[in-house]
Amino acid sequence: MTSEQCYGLCFATLEDAELWNRFDRHLSRSGFEKKVREKMAWILYIEDFPAGVLRWGMFWDTIPFLNLIYLDSSCRRNGLGRWAMGCWEKEMRRQGYPLVMVSTQVDEEAQHFYRKLGYRDIGAITMDFPGFEQPLEMFLAKDLRKEPNTE
Repeated sequence: MTSEQCYGLCFATLEDAELWNRFDRHLSRSGFEKKVREKMAWILYIEDFPAGVLRWGMFWDTIPFLNLIYLDSSCRRNGLGRWAMGCWEKEMRRQGYPLVMVSTQVDEEAQHFYRKLGYRDIGAITMDFPGFEQPLEMFLAKDLRKEPNTE
């Protein structure tokens, strides 16, 4: 982040549906509304520019699981993603969660980003059902009790 840039985030609201859909085409309208109600969806900003989104859910109903962090291509590689992850981890700590998880496909660059943030590989699944085929999905986790918040 340069001294001229100011990062920010806010919880998504129902009025943000059109904006949200620009970044996240995986979530249905009802899924978006549920994330808004549960306060599990953030809009990320650089200054007043909506630069991306971050949303999460719960794995096994007990472990915060980052479903998506997506940044506008013009807003990548400037520290916003690292900053947003730090904010999310801090919020999960505040809520009392000792562990967080993420996943990404093995053919995506995100695995390297997560590892730099202290996440470690914990497993993978193969999805080969007709209509749901995709590359291997790898799971990573971070023990928030051991890692200092580097927001």
